[in-house]
Amino acid sequence: MSIAFDDSATSGPATKLAAAAAGLVLLVALLAAGAGAGIASLLGGGGTAPSATATSAIPPAMLALYQQAAVTCPGLPWTVLAAIGTVESDNGTSTLPGVSAGQNAAGAMGPMQFEPATFAAYDLPVPPGGASPPSPYDPTDAVYAAARMLCANGAANGTDISGAVFAYNHASWYVTEVLSIAQSYGQSQAETVAAGTAGGIALDWALAQVGTPYIWGGETPGAGFDCSGLAQAAYRVAGVALPRTAQEQYDAGPPIPANAPLQPGDLVFFGSGPTDVSHVGIYVGVQDGKAVMVDAPHTGAEVRVEPFPATVGARWGDEVLVGASAP
Repeated sequence: MSIAFDDSATSGPATKLAAAAAGLVLLVALLAAGAGAGIASLLGGGGTAPSATATSAIPPAMLALYQQAAVTCPGLPWTVLAAIGTVESDNGTSTLPGVSAGQNAAGAMGPMQFEPATFAAYDLPVPPGGASPPSPYDPTDAVYAAARMLCANGAANGTDISGAVFAYNHASWYVTEVLSIAQSYGQSQAETVAAGTAGGIALDWALAQVGTPYIWGGETPGAGFDCSGLAQAAYRVAGVALPRTAQEQYDAGPPIPANAPLQPGDLVFFGSGPTDVSHVGIYVGVQDGKAVMVDAPHTGAEVRVEPFPATVGARWGDEVLVGASAP
C-alpha cells in the first residue's frame, strides 16, 4: 500500500507520539488485510443501532449527524465518523483551542479538526442544515466534510476503512484508537442476533449493500437490487435458498406469529393482504424508538435503512404490514 502524507487533519485533545514509519505501515497493512467488508462488519454498517456506550458519550444531535452523513458514503460505518469526532473534539464539547473558534497549535479547526485547505476540499455541496458559506466550526458542515474525506480515501464501499482513517491523521495510534472506539459504538452482532445464524449473516450482508441503486429485477451486488432480489441474495450468502418474488418468499415462510417479537434478519412483508404481497424488507432492530428495516424500496431510490410500523395491519404508505417470516 502506498500512502500519501498530506497532513489533512490533526489529532484531537490528546497529545501523543506518532509511531515510527515502519510501525505505521505495518499496522495499516495488518488492518488492510481484513479491510473492506470484514472491518465494516466489525464496526457496524449504516443501519447499526448505537450501543449504550455511544448514546452515553455522544450528544443526540451529533449522533444523528454522524448517522446521516455516513449514508452519503455507502460502506462507511457511522461509528467511524463518531469515533473520529470523539477523538478530535469529544464530539464538539471540548473547550480546547480550535474547537469552537480559532485554531489549535497545528492549525486545525472545528469539531472534526480540519486544516483550512483540507476543509475547503471537502466542504461542498452544503449539506441540509449546514452553514452558507460552509464553516469548519459548523457541526453539520464539519461532519459531512469528514464523511466525504473518508470516502475519497478508501471508505467507499468499505474498501479500506483503516486506510481512510490513516489518511485522516497519519498515526498508528490514531487508527487503533478510532477503530476501537468505533467498535464500542455499534451494537455487536452478538447483542442483536445469535452469532452465525442465517438471519444474522443475511442482515449483515444486506446492510453492506446500503447505497446500491434500486433496479427492478435486480439481484447483483454493486449493480442493483429490487426488494426481493436483495432478500434472496442476502439469504443466499447465509446458505438459505429463497424464492424470487416477495409473494413467493412470504408464502414460503415459516411465518412469525403476529404478536411475537421480531428478530434481526427476519423478513417483513407489505402489500394489501396475504395474497397480494408486493414488498419485502429485512428487519434490523429498533432505532430511536422505531422499528427499522433494510430494503430496496422503489425505482429512483437506493438500498437504505428506514422505519416501518411493526404491527401487522398497520399502514406503510399505500400498503400495510402483512406479516413476517424467519427463513
